[in-house]
Amino acid sequence: MHAYWTLTRRELSGYFLSMTGYVIIAAAMFLLGFSFVDLIRQLQQESTPMPVTELFYMTWFFWLILLLTTPAITMRLFALERFSGTFETLMTTPVTDRQVVLAKFTAALVFYALMWLPLLGCTLMVRLYTNEPSAFDVGVAGSTFAGILLVGGLFLSLGCCASALTRSQVTAAMISLVMCAGLFLLSILADQLPAGDTWQSKALASFALFQQMHDCARGVVDTRMVVFCLTATLFFLFLTLRIVESRRWR
Repeated sequence: MHAYWTLTRRELSGYFLSMTGYVIIAAAMFLLGFSFVDLIRQLQQESTPMPVTELFYMTWFFWLILLLTTPAITMRLFALERFSGTFETLMTTPVTDRQVVLAKFTAALVFYALMWLPLLGCTLMVRLYTNEPSAFDVGVAGSTFAGILLVGGLFLSLGCCASALTRSQVTAAMISLVMCAGLFLLSILADQLPAGDTWQSKALASFALFQQMHDCARGVVDTRMVVFCLTATLFFLFLTLRIVESRRWR
């Protein structure tokens, strides 16, 4: 356990000791601020019964931030180690492959969570200028961040798997972007198709991340979303572990 936390702190410090982490956070903050300004400008012309804090997760802004930042966060995890030659040194230390994979994923997830903290500021600003207490509810904020972490963990696990496949950070980012975009398009398809009673329809409904994230923004956490995201995340982390193990014996 001590080795795991040491590796996690090492990976997490890597984001803040280079410009990469600050660029990612700055880009995310810019897109967050721009999205809320654009939504509020639109609502001045046409009213909606849905709060702006809930409407945000039904627009392309949230998913654009998710699709752009997760490949940037994960591209360095394994690819940079292999490119710089430190991967072989890391593998000779008294740590297991499982600890390495989990530590890198944990650091990416912690950085991802920190990246979304300015969202609380945007929500508080909406509450301040609208004088609407329901604009910021602790329970809704908790369920919303739970959904952000669940969906983000799935996308980050895809990025970890992509980074373990290559030694080029650019290639890792492109592979991760393609994989995340494929999941995003599958989510669009699942959201557009009507619900059915067949097992195929029910299985496809599990990929309806749009509706699931909207439910989280309303304060409802569906157990199907929790099970799907956790299962898919563990599956891609398992694939990452197998890739790392294969690299060790080459």
